[in-house]
Amino acid sequence: MKIAQLKELLDAELLTHDESLLDHEVYNACCSDMMSDVLAFVKDQGVLLTGLVNAQVIRTASMMDMVCVVFVRNKMPTEEMIRLAEECDIVVMKAHYRAYEACGKLYTSGLVARGKNS
Repeated sequence: MKIAQLKELLDAELLTHDESLLDHEVYNACCSDMMSDVLAFVKDQGVLLTGLVNAQVIRTASMMDMVCVVFVRNKMPTEEMIRLAEECDIVVMKAHYRAYEACGKLYTSGLVARGKNS
């Protein structure tokens, strides 16, 4: 699934400026507000869905080679977070859906979760 399709499925608002990154393919996702869980259990993820809004989210996504972060429940990251994501070539979006709903939409559209324990 391309990030552009993910954006459409979640009716998400793009917050970063490089639209060429929307053509990037993603094959799996994870959802967590606990970055320690993301670091401990996630492997080769493409998309992180979260309601946590702080710079650690972007730093964690970068460490885990994620290409997209979606903030659920219309959470709005700071300008500093958006700049950091752009430096790391990470697409940042926000969606009005709750995490559970957003994950369900992505899962039923073919995006799966793959972690170290999957």
